[in-house]
Formats: sequence, structure tokens, C-alpha cells
Amino acid sequence: MRMLNLVASAALIALLPLARPVVAADSDSGVNLTMFHEIYNEVKTSYVEPVSEKHLIEGAVKGMLASLDPHSGYMDAKEYREMMVQTRGEFGGLGMQVTMENGLVKVVSPIDDTPAAKAGMKPNDLIVAIDGKPVSDMTLSEAVEKLRGPIGTNVKLTIRRKGTPTFELTLTRADIKVDPVKAALKGHDIAYLRITNFSERTDDALEHAYRSIEKQAGNHKLVGVVLDLRNNPGGLLDQAVAVANDFLDKGEIVSIRGRLSRDNRRYDAQRNGDITHGLPMVVLINGGSASASEIVAGALQDNHRAVLLGTRSFGKGSVQTVLPVKASGGAIRLTTALYYTPSGRSIQAKGIEPNVVVEPARIEPIHGPTVEREADLPGAFKNMGPEAGSPSAKSPSAPSAKAPSSSSATPGKGELPPGAKPLPTAAEVGLDASTFGSDQDYQFVRAEDLLRGVTLFKSMAAQ
Repeated sequence: MRMLNLVASAALIALLPLARPVVAADSDSGVNLTMFHEIYNEVKTSYVEPVSEKHLIEGAVKGMLASLDPHSGYMDAKEYREMMVQTRGEFGGLGMQVTMENGLVKVVSPIDDTPAAKAGMKPNDLIVAIDGKPVSDMTLSEAVEKLRGPIGTNVKLTIRRKGTPTFELTLTRADIKVDPVKAALKGHDIAYLRITNFSERTDDALEHAYRSIEKQAGNHKLVGVVLDLRNNPGGLLDQAVAVANDFLDKGEIVSIRGRLSRDNRRYDAQRNGDITHGLPMVVLINGGSASASEIVAGALQDNHRAVLLGTRSFGKGSVQTVLPVKASGGAIRLTTALYYTPSGRSIQAKGIEPNVVVEPARIEPIHGPTVEREADLPGAFKNMGPEAGSPSAKSPSAPSAKAPSSSSATPGKGELPPGAKPLPTAAEVGLDASTFGSDQDYQFVRAEDLLRGVTLFKSMAAQ
């Protein structure tokens, strides 16, 4: 069997018959194999302690695949089973998508409502050590195995974040059951849909969530949709295609091109697929939007179906094939293709640029003197409209309505996530994912304003 995936943790995409092509051997392959056999025998006989053949062969395979790119690798039988569980949206651990970068474990995105997200982990955080052991001595699979463990146990991470000192954070492992879609009706007329990952249940959950919002709106007609893909690490290709199709009636969604013709394919939207019937859309993306979420964002952007707002996405534009290894019960994860947006763009290592760049920010009230208005001025005329009395009537003299003057506390330049141990000083923290879709979420508020502006413009043009 062969399976494809889009994310570093190997979420499955499709199940296809295995047809291994015959690849011509290099002219010096015999010399290379002789070299490998010679080294293998030397280690087997001369290493200071006895070492099993299985350990040596698996180590050689891991090294071979790890030398290719950050997303290729070998999974033993246990890791392969865990990967299969993860694609169903239920697994144990900390709840974050990771990859390997320059010998360190890099956080692609924490998953909402998991220990990683609640502890304040951010996209692009670099995990330097796990329980005091440097990750530079580990493969990605070994690091992920150490991050996982029995529910309720703790793991201490040493984290490096850009612009801040290194700090330590202790997280408690939990049973991760990820709800792939969160939804809310905003202001009686805007549908807010947040997709946290693309597991087997995502498309069904999205359609159900949107129908629920329509019912909740009742007599209020929906005027727009905000699709939030921030901090979404990706997942299944078929789910990305299905979600994009939920907002498209026609056009290409994505194409995949590899070295072998069997890996080339194109996915198109189906007629009458748009569940919103053409409502204006804004899609929120950021540096934690990767892989499958970039497919959806790219499809909606290139088909001029939605305005993308936020910051540049992660830039994972490769596809991995998962090939089970019968002899060991494990599997290899091999990068076999790149995907392209409808306009022919490869976003590999580039990401998707939003149409409207809005940096994350936290909205906070400004404390200070209230601005005086005309009505606050002593002796000001009352409104002279139809309901007004005599034109000469004046407002009674009264003190202006001013809030008590107070000195507002200036927010600190940076603070650690709760429970973090500074090494040796505090580290700055950006916008917390828990505020996504709230009145404190500047990017969401900008998206909401954009949709309302479009609606207002249409209503004025129709008059």
C-alpha cells in the first residue's frame, strides 16, 4: 500500500496500490554498497558493546531519509500506528505540529485547546532540549516520541523564541481530542469558522457548523464569512480539497506534480459546491498556516473567491508518500511531489502572501480623559431638528462628562507563558490563540470590518 500526506507528522491523504518503479542503478552503486557493507561489519564486530542488526539497519535507514529533507523519514511499527491514530483526530501528547530545522525541533503550529496552546507555545518556536536532553542528538521521530508519553505526566521543554532569551516550559501531557472546526455567529450576520486541522472529520464538521450558524442567525441574513486558518498545521489532502470545494462552484483547487507521472493529478471544484451561495469571504492566515490550509487559502485566493488577510503563511508545498514496510511493520515517509495553486504557483519555502497584510495585535481600551463633544460645552444649542424645542433653547450648563483621570498601566514588553521558567530573563509572547475570533483579535476585527464595508458598499450601490 502507498499513502500520501501533507504534514510533517504524516497525516494520511489517500490509499493507493503500491507500484514501485524500477530505478536504474548509478554506475558506482556497487562501490557505495560495498562501502556500506564494510562499515556495517566493522560496527557490528568492533563497537564497544554488542548492537543488534535491527538497530543498525533502522539507524541507517533513518539517516538516509533524514538527509533528504525535513519531512522524509522512517517510522517504526509503533510510530506508524500512532500516525494512523493521529489522522482520526484523537491522540495523546502535547498537541503541536513540529518539523526539524537545523538540528532543532521547530513548532509549525500548536493546536487549539491543547497543552501546547494553553501553555503559550507559538509558531516558529524552536525546541532546543526535551527534559534536559538536546534535540540535536535526535531525529524528528525520536523527538516526537519523547514529547509523547502517558497522560498526566510532565515534560520540560527548553525553548528558543526569536527576539527573546531562551526559557523553559513544563507541559502536562493530555489525551488530545481535536475538534477540527469551531464556529460562532458574530454580530447577528457574520459566520466565523475556524478550522484547526484537516483530519478525517473536518469537512463534515465544517458543513454542520455552517448550517448551525444559518439556523442561529434566523431572520438575520448572513452578510459574510470569516474563515480562520491561522495556526492550522494542515492534514489530509482530500479534506483540504473538500473544504475548498465548500466555497467554490467551479475552477481548479490544486494540482500535484512529481517526478513520476503517477504522482501527477489535478483537483477541480464541483458545481453547486458553495455552501454559502457566494457570500463575501475573508480568510485569515499567518505563519502557522501550513500545508493543507495553504491549499485552501491558495485555491480561494487564485479563484478570486476570498480576500486573504493576515501575514505570510508557513510555505510547506510538498507532498509525502507513506510506504508501509512489511518486513518491520513500520513505514517510510518520502517526499514525492510538490503541489501548485490554481495559478500555477509553488508555495514551497515561500508561503502565500495575503491580499491585505495585517500584523497580529491585541486590542485594548485606551484609558484617559474623555474627548469633549459639542453637547458637553456650557450653553450649547440643543439639536434643532423636528423634535427640538425653541431654537433659542440651550442646554443647561453642566460639567462635561469626563472619566476620572487615571494613569493606565503600560503593558510590559514581554511576558512568559504561564508556568514558564526564564533562562534567565522573561521572554516576549505574541497574541494568544485563545483570543482568536474575539473582540481582542485585531486581525479578526479587521476582517469583520472589511466584510461590513463590502456589504455597505453593495447596499449603497443598489440604491
